[in-house]
Amino acid sequence: MLLGFNGATTMKADLPADIVAASQAGFKALEIWAAKMDRYLADHTAAELKALFDQHGVRPVSINSIEFITFRPPAEYEGIKARCQELCEIGHVLGCDKIVVVPSPTPEGGATGEEIQAESVKVLRELAEIAKPYDVKLAFEFLGFGWCSVRTLEQCWEIVKETNRANVGLVIDTCHFYAGGSTLPSIERVEPKRILIFHINDVEERPRETIEDAHRLLPGEGVIPLDDILIRLKHIGFDGLCSIELFRPEYWERDPEELARAARAATLEVVGAYFEVE
Repeated sequence: MLLGFNGATTMKADLPADIVAASQAGFKALEIWAAKMDRYLADHTAAELKALFDQHGVRPVSINSIEFITFRPPAEYEGIKARCQELCEIGHVLGCDKIVVVPSPTPEGGATGEEIQAESVKVLRELAEIAKPYDVKLAFEFLGFGWCSVRTLEQCWEIVKETNRANVGLVIDTCHFYAGGSTLPSIERVEPKRILIFHINDVEERPRETIEDAHRLLPGEGVIPLDDILIRLKHIGFDGLCSIELFRPEYWERDPEELARAARAATLEVVGAYFEVE
């Protein structure tokens, strides 16, 4: 299993600092936080960014993310497609083959499950066509929060199956898995090769409907049944990218290198019982 570090974990640090922190902590992979990349590329080239990754021996493994891709008005949706094209072009230069894409909130006035599925499949197929020439895969990430249109692994997997594109898979994030009430047996119904990214984290003990990103904790410090999740991922043969993604504001005040080391140690403590980690 490839262990990665997600740039959301050190939100106040810039992208070069994330690369250095990941490298110093022993990570071989970094998920790029897109807003940090935008700031870096404002006065650098993608080739310079690739050289920075190469210099520190870290692989850029995904770009996070294109937010709220579904149920957009026509003009906004054109912007989503343009952003997909832009990130695919950058990813191709960097050798970064995954972009995380996120479903939108449920529209005002509501939407049926069938409407949500149809819209999600349509958009994913169109974005997949944009990504295909660049050998980029789209990692569809359900959000467990009550306002999101796609909240569970079961629902997300049905959408990905119907999309039926080789370059479309999904993300399992343990916070969203837990907060949205996804079931452990649902993991065993997913084709392991379609799990493009596994985001690991923990959360505070609190009612699930009140969980927000700020309540995330280092793996092993909260109440998510991480062992049960990992056992099932192992059982189905998943052995892909496991990346630690935290959005806890108090963590953002810590030194990026110190936080990256703590994140790697905590993740190894949990994951190492089930997987060989690189």
